[in-house]
Amino acid sequence: MTNDRAARFRALHTTPPLILPNCWDAASAAVIASAGAAAIATTSAGVAWSLGRPDGDRLDRDAAIALVERVAQAVDVPVTADIESGFGATAKDVAKTLAAVAEAGAVGVNIEDTVAETPGSLRPIAEQAERLAAAREGAGPDLFLNARIDIYLAGIGDPATRFDAVVERAAAYAAAGSDGIFVPGVTDPDTVAALVQAIDLPLNVMAGPGAPAPSALAALGVARISLGPRLASAAYAAARRATIALLEADSYAPMEDGIDFGEMQTLLDRN
Repeated sequence: MTNDRAARFRALHTTPPLILPNCWDAASAAVIASAGAAAIATTSAGVAWSLGRPDGDRLDRDAAIALVERVAQAVDVPVTADIESGFGATAKDVAKTLAAVAEAGAVGVNIEDTVAETPGSLRPIAEQAERLAAAREGAGPDLFLNARIDIYLAGIGDPATRFDAVVERAAAYAAAGSDGIFVPGVTDPDTVAALVQAIDLPLNVMAGPGAPAPSALAALGVARISLGPRLASAAYAAARRATIALLEADSYAPMEDGIDFGEMQTLLDRN
């Protein structure tokens, strides 16, 4: 990890917000960077799919870190890595993961508080805070630690209690050394605006079709907007449409807008 990229990435969490497209391999990262993105995130779902696995802590640490390293080497912009719940059963394991992520060249991570083995449940606050503190220690001071809270995304608890539960976790995660708070699953403007006011750290939301436009989220005070697996899903949908047209419509039409072969070669020629 270079201090320069880490500083650039940290400085992007302001107004206007960081709009953070998510890649799933080195080629998608290079394409996203060429389109003008100031920084790139990996998506755990897209990464898992690209490696032939479903999402949800189904990859091992080595495979995930190797992918992060390929992405970081493919672009000149800062890269932040989705490392699911930290690829480890213990806080010590999470610290090892973070040290490896930093060594691979990423300047930030997302760490979620979901328990993969029991979908729909979260780690106790104290346990997750311990894991985040270990992540902070393993990563060093420069890496941007984005703590993900999955209460809205997983629909946990009575809807009337979710806001306060998120704010409680955000405070504990901030005290553990987190730099930002990621609350996927909520795009309601009133709720987002209230979260911005109640949480002291930069707020990250996950957006896409059906969510307020980036400019509208910016007006609410959001500091970071990411897309999760939506770009990967769109790319795979494009591949399916082109295949169906070829097999069923005797047509190459969906392939006409593909990126030129020579351009792709140039994007990935780092020598």
